[in-house]
Amino acid sequence: MAKRSVLFLLLAVALLIGLGITMLASTSFFTKEGGGEEYVTVWKQVLWMGVAFVACIMMALIDFNFWHRWRWHLFGLAVFGLLLCYESHLAALIGYKPLIAAKVNGAARWIGVGSFRVQPSEFAKIFLIIAMAGWFATHETLERTLKHGLILPGAVLGLIVAMIGGEVDLGNATVAALVGAGIMFVAGTRLRYLAVIFGSGMAALVMGIFLAPNRFERVMAITHLEEVKDGIGLQQWVSWLAFGSGGLHGRGLGEGRMKLSYLPEAHTDFIFPMVGEELGLWGVLGTLAAFIALLFAGMCISSYAPNRFGKLLGFGLTFLLSLEALLNMGVTTALLPNKGLPLPFVSYGGSSLLAAMVAVGILINIHRQGVHLSWDQLPVIRRTRRWTPEL
Repeated sequence: MAKRSVLFLLLAVALLIGLGITMLASTSFFTKEGGGEEYVTVWKQVLWMGVAFVACIMMALIDFNFWHRWRWHLFGLAVFGLLLCYESHLAALIGYKPLIAAKVNGAARWIGVGSFRVQPSEFAKIFLIIAMAGWFATHETLERTLKHGLILPGAVLGLIVAMIGGEVDLGNATVAALVGAGIMFVAGTRLRYLAVIFGSGMAALVMGIFLAPNRFERVMAITHLEEVKDGIGLQQWVSWLAFGSGGLHGRGLGEGRMKLSYLPEAHTDFIFPMVGEELGLWGVLGTLAAFIALLFAGMCISSYAPNRFGKLLGFGLTFLLSLEALLNMGVTTALLPNKGLPLPFVSYGGSSLLAAMVAVGILINIHRQGVHLSWDQLPVIRRTRRWTPEL
């Protein structure tokens, strides 16, 4: 399985990207951005796919240990990118037109010039994973101490989470917090320290929800969705209808009805219901199976990484992609409040696709340098408390 894990990873990613382009072609004609033009969003996504493919190859060729040496530079770049998003707040306060930042649906999470925009939080999550993996790899014997196991890594995590949350992007802030806490858990941080991180995160999330009335309404909407189906619960209610109308076999590719201006953001955050409506239960299960294959392949790659940094880095990247998929599916099935998170590899969006392919490229490089062991070697490893293969 270890030697073939990268094949399962690439197969899952290829299937998900193919599904995304197919469903985008089915929905793009009816999007506001498309404006009736021939597949304008499809061609934009294909262009981003080309850029993401090149980035994936580059990451696959660069030794992943290189990122350990540059981890704090990347962390600083993440902070700088997130700071640029706050220009829109400054512009509103002083009274000038933002030069690089842009607000979309009340959230200041985009930067760019003209029609070209990127979302720094997508890349900040990857840089956060690199920084935290590097931290616990460097301080391997100190992860159970208060200073090196909680205070310092908690400060690194808290800074990124706070900056993303300040953009009024509670979805990505939650993802960053959970991924960071996951790395701390795997690295060996004491459970009582993790309880502090979890408690602080929950308190910050509750505060953010109450300070943003729109977010509080979204949380409450899932408890009585039918009552708010004409307002804040519209997306999730129509999403339910899309899944239900698809049945077992679906209406057929291109035959979905909910994309006809009934379901906002049908090509981005809510593309999963379109899979359910047009491809039916089999399409939904196939999508779920692809993400499960990605999860198992990524975890297998990380477990056979040649050093501690590779193991934590591979785990963090795999956990990130899997968690984003899980949360998106939870939102579109109305099990979770609407968070505005895309479905990795499938939803329309250049930043999300590029960041996901960068993560895949790093996983491929970890696999290329990994140690693949035969079954007769495994008992030897189990008897060894600490086993670190040579590079």
